[in-house]
Amino acid sequence: MDTQEYVVDALLLVVLVISTLILVFSLNFDLIKSLAAALMMISLGGLIFLVHWKVRRIEKALTQRERMIRMNMEEIATMMSQKYENHVSHIDAIIEEITKRVYR
Repeated sequence: MDTQEYVVDALLLVVLVISTLILVFSLNFDLIKSLAAALMMISLGGLIFLVHWKVRRIEKALTQRERMIRMNMEEIATMMSQKYENHVSHIDAIIEEITKRVYR
C-alpha cells in the first residue's frame, strides 16, 4: 500500500527530471547548465519526496497515539464503571441495613 504511493512519487520525480532536461536542451543550453538544471530538479523532487515520507510517518504516529488514547479511555471507563457499581452496591447495603434497623 505505501510502496505504491512511493512508486508514484518516484515516477513523478523521473518525469520532472526528464521534462527539465528536454526543456533545457530545447533552449540550446550547454551540457553543464543542463546537468545543473537536472540536479536542481532532482534535489527539488527529493525534497518533496522526503516531505511526503515524513508526513506519512507523522500520520502513522498520530494514529498509533490515537489508538493508545482510545484504549486507555476505555480502560478508564470500565474502571470507573466498576467503582461506580461498587459504591452503589455499598450504598444499597447501608440503606438496607438502615431500613432493617428502622423496622425493628
